Amino acid sequence: MNIPFIGEVPSDIVVAWIISILLGGFLFSWVTKAGKWQVIMKYAQTTHHRKIGVMYLLLAVVFFIRGGIDALFIRTQLAVPENDFWVFQSQKYNEVFTTHGTIMIFFVAMPLLIGLMNVALPLQIGANDLAFPYLNAVSFWLFAAGGVIFNMAFFFNAAPNAGWTMYTPLATDTFTTEPNNNYYILGVQVSGLGTIFTAINMIVTIIRLRAPGMKLSRMPLFSWSALITSVLILVAFPVLTIALLLLMFDRLYGTNFFMGEVGDPVYWQHLFWIFGHPEVYIIVLPAFGIFSDIISNFSTKRVYGYTSMVAALALIGLLGFMVWAHHMFTVGLGSMANTFFAITTMLIAVPTGIKVFNWLFTMRKGIVKIRTPMLFALGFIPTFVIGGVTGVMLAVAAADYQYHDSYFVVAHFHYTIIGGTILGSFAGIYYWFPKMTGKMLNEKLGKWHFWLFLIGFHLTFMPQHFAGLNGMPRRVYTYMWEDHIFLLNFVSTIGAFLMGASMLFFIWNIYYTCRFTGGAAADPWNGRTLEWTVGSPAPEHPFEPMPRIDSLDAYWYAKINKKQLPEAEDVRPSPIAVETFQPVLLAGVIGIMSIGFIYGWLWMQIVGAGASLAFFVIRSLTDERKRVYEREEEL
Repeated sequence: MNIPFIGEVPSDIVVAWIISILLGGFLFSWVTKAGKWQVIMKYAQTTHHRKIGVMYLLLAVVFFIRGGIDALFIRTQLAVPENDFWVFQSQKYNEVFTTHGTIMIFFVAMPLLIGLMNVALPLQIGANDLAFPYLNAVSFWLFAAGGVIFNMAFFFNAAPNAGWTMYTPLATDTFTTEPNNNYYILGVQVSGLGTIFTAINMIVTIIRLRAPGMKLSRMPLFSWSALITSVLILVAFPVLTIALLLLMFDRLYGTNFFMGEVGDPVYWQHLFWIFGHPEVYIIVLPAFGIFSDIISNFSTKRVYGYTSMVAALALIGLLGFMVWAHHMFTVGLGSMANTFFAITTMLIAVPTGIKVFNWLFTMRKGIVKIRTPMLFALGFIPTFVIGGVTGVMLAVAAADYQYHDSYFVVAHFHYTIIGGTILGSFAGIYYWFPKMTGKMLNEKLGKWHFWLFLIGFHLTFMPQHFAGLNGMPRRVYTYMWEDHIFLLNFVSTIGAFLMGASMLFFIWNIYYTCRFTGGAAADPWNGRTLEWTVGSPAPEHPFEPMPRIDSLDAYWYAKINKKQLPEAEDVRPSPIAVETFQPVLLAGVIGIMSIGFIYGWLWMQIVGAGASLAFFVIRSLTDERKRVYEREEEL
């Protein structure tokens, strides 16, 4: 489509511009009429863990819709053989599947779980906030800036196009000369920096700010999963940071780390998957913790094998760093390397199996209550087991030569990531929604959401196993009638639209609940852990006075014995939350600097770097504790 003063622009981008302008105008009008600007300003300044957690979740849902629309475009293009749906062929198809994968991994799965950690983790361990509230706000706004950088590429007709794994040499400037893939590098880099800061914050919070008496052996399993996940992030994400930095130097400054006489594309694969496979567990271990707490709560029973569950979490995290090359069986590393990584990949099924059986034994002889969070937990178990079984199949190096880069692999990782991470995130949102908003999501709408999503999911991805076994390669935008995979793809497309329909129920449920539903009680699920001892929504300083914890599930046993939790005497000072625009402004100037690198504009790089450095200087000279201590002395 030819636009005056602009030139030739693909029609999908023009439609996106129009929709964005209309939607932006509507939202601006609604916010103004409803008088919500003050609320938005409060959230933009906040450093409180619950509000930041809510912002993570809201932005993740927005990106989920964005990535989901891409998925529907992909499935529509593949619904029938030799299809020419709209513009989604050839290079445009490369852009849409690259965008879909990157958004779903980095800008949906990660913030969903980090948002739930922000909301629930401090409350579960008896902390009034995360250890570093200011750093928590910086982390969120860096994530938001990274998401904006990555997504703005589409609106400038420069969407990344080398796949979400950004394999070299395709991702180097020799083969993709336009700035498209620079958006990926800078967007993921900035977002990943925020994730690393979050991991530091979570680890320090858990180690230093647990309620008196709460030993590590008395923490809920979600808190354990958050701790182990944060350690994985601290090890894995710096590897991605290094890889992206080297790729940026190859693209912008003419180095040859990943091609040429001294470079090698396999170096990128090693670096990416040393990050990439731990990333699978980074986004699934918190979901394991969520399911553990939910299954225990709704089975009215302490989780079976608590110690073995913690050990399994730690073992999965450890083995997660020893399996990366199973993504590279066809590279030619040799039989010794392939055998080693095949064995370690199979071994990781052992701790995962322990967790599955412990969840089943937790429900055995329990008083099971089927509520929406429990439905997602029950749907998760068989779904994830299917993903695990196909993972063991892929671990057989000889068989992987058949499966590799086929739709069998696509089906496998969607069964693990959607079956684990996304179902876990939905379960956590329904479960902890009272702590976020003070309201309970509607059960009937929740069940509609669950059943449509689960049925649509299996309709979408189960046929893809068979399409892959019938020879359908991934990343292709068409196929032939004589390939005999039309029916499998058509059913898969129907399932994808069913999943999309389920999200309408989810969004309507949130709107309906927030608009028309009354307040929830402090303990609406008859919970077992500390977050249910405080009000709904959780107040700014929830633990005053601070309880003393003398056992696992201390709150549950206090309710059974009709007693109050004992109060602690020697309590560590709580972190000091402040209201400031500094984190959002810092993320803004880092975003400006990133745009300078994307397009090679030196002046913008210098301005952005100088402004970023100025924020560090300002922060080093600011001590918000002084104002708080002066106020306490006056009182």
